[in-house]
Amino acid sequence: MNEPAAAEPLTGAARTRARVLDAAAHLIATVGLTRTTTKEIARAAGCSEAALYKHFRDKEEIFVRVLRERAPRLADAVAELPGRAGHGSVEEHLAAVVRVAVPFYRQSFPMAGSLFASPELLAAHRRKLGDAGPHHVSSHLADYLRAEQRLGRVSAGTDPDAAAMLLIGACFHRAFLELFYADEAPDGALRPVSAEEFATATVRALLDGIVDPPGA
Repeated sequence: MNEPAAAEPLTGAARTRARVLDAAAHLIATVGLTRTTTKEIARAAGCSEAALYKHFRDKEEIFVRVLRERAPRLADAVAELPGRAGHGSVEEHLAAVVRVAVPFYRQSFPMAGSLFASPELLAAHRRKLGDAGPHHVSSHLADYLRAEQRLGRVSAGTDPDAAAMLLIGACFHRAFLELFYADEAPDGALRPVSAEEFATATVRALLDGIVDPPGA
């Protein structure tokens, strides 16, 4: 069997663009969005501001691209789910979402913190996103659960929208706790402790429920 061809190294404009995004991701995560100026991004990327503006209109566009291209691809992961209904295991599909969602939110928190601290910047970001907002994460997940529901693989009594929100909300909170405590979490703060155990236990709790049916 032939080995897959290795990706060609980036050169020229593509390399400069990649360096800008890498530098922006690092700065946003370490000093915050407000203090991450295009001048500082250009300096960290080893290029001029003029070169930076050849690839991006403004800092806001850089921020959006960092989220889309440098964070784990949560939007892509959930958008593909409805097409997988009826194939594989529902539990494994949902666990795969958890494995992507927690690191996505953990990486996004430092970048989004400054955004929410500035109503003007948040409004501009919201306008640029248009209809491609964060609500699509839970809506795609709910669409997948509805598709599985029609196939009889998810309980007819389940509310797909509520179930999707519960799963994404659990991932959001887990990411918050991991980021808040870093490596200093007190005993019992993170349960289950490992990321894989969290994914398995969270999905199992969602699918099995926590109350026995009457007469069980």
